[in-house]
Amino acid sequence: MKKLFTETGLAWIWLALLVLIIDQATKIAVIQQFELYDSKVITDFFNLTYVRNHGAAFSFLADSGGWQRWFFTGIAVVAVVLISYWLSKTAKNKTALVVGFNLILGGAIGNLYDRIAYGYVIDFLDFTIPFYGRWPAFNVADMGIVIGAGFILLDSFINKENPEQNKAS
Repeated sequence: MKKLFTETGLAWIWLALLVLIIDQATKIAVIQQFELYDSKVITDFFNLTYVRNHGAAFSFLADSGGWQRWFFTGIAVVAVVLISYWLSKTAKNKTALVVGFNLILGGAIGNLYDRIAYGYVIDFLDFTIPFYGRWPAFNVADMGIVIGAGFILLDSFINKENPEQNKAS
């Protein structure tokens, strides 16, 4: 059991926990300081705005009558289990891959907690992008997921295995 948390990707589980803690702490601060839809201008392109997302990314299926809560909860549970399994089978020295999986894991757990506890995900980071307009609000968990996906993509470029070795095995 000790090797599981010292020699595999689970040695980096602290990163998932850090994402989860920061995500939940910021959401609690938003709930305590804002009423729903309240907004505080920070810069010309960034606001803190408290919104509730009943759907998935970009509020996909947000107005679907409630079934989507359990659908997305189920998807998140499966993702958490699979990512945890992959981390337990991945060597800790595959840094980009392990960091990516742990960032995604922390974000997935953060949004999963919201769905179970509240029935929706709390979003509050509100950006306006030049020549595009307002980007849908998001949260720290979403940032962990997106940045984690970037690390996994990076790993696919920097850790290419020799195809001839794969054929031989």
